[in-house]
Amino acid sequence: MTNMAAVLSAVACVLAWGAGAPSSMAQDTVTVAAMPAQAAAEAPEVQAEEQTVQAMGPVTHLPLPRFVSMKARESNVRRGPSLTHRIDWVFQRQDMPLEIVAEFGHWRRVLDQDGMGGWVHYSLLSGNRTVLVRDEMVELRMRPDPQAKVVAKLEQNVIARLGECGPNWCYLRVGSHRGWAAKTGLWGVGVDEIRD
Repeated sequence: MTNMAAVLSAVACVLAWGAGAPSSMAQDTVTVAAMPAQAAAEAPEVQAEEQTVQAMGPVTHLPLPRFVSMKARESNVRRGPSLTHRIDWVFQRQDMPLEIVAEFGHWRRVLDQDGMGGWVHYSLLSGNRTVLVRDEMVELRMRPDPQAKVVAKLEQNVIARLGECGPNWCYLRVGSHRGWAAKTGLWGVGVDEIRD
């Protein structure tokens, strides 16, 4: 059982720091994650347990990964979690949904719908949820039912405010339009996410 405890400890360290840790910590993560041969044989148990336990951010103690939106009109995306790190690019779309995958102090490592990202200061992010239409066209319906009346059609890359979500449908607001859209055509909401 001591090997199992060591494996669980290693998994916890990897979950807490592995996704986007500063480069100075990356070597420690690799060292900590190394498993003896006997512990590797027990790894399937750990993987099954890892899937049922959601990682929590070491700073906010909120789930990782999680979705947020961009509060600012522009946001510098840096290579690491400080102002001294190089700016790789600039996000220029207010309310764009982003996925937080790591935390370090006042910095959050975020990804966009294409999997591109970097470190952004937390003050540039908002907990207000939005989604991005990723299909060519998504229909907003009066009810969460494929046979319900279509009230609007949203084109690809439209950003919508996210309301409640069931297993397959989410309630969206875009300007004066409101309605239900199938989750499959959206980015910024988890596949299994339920919202009231």
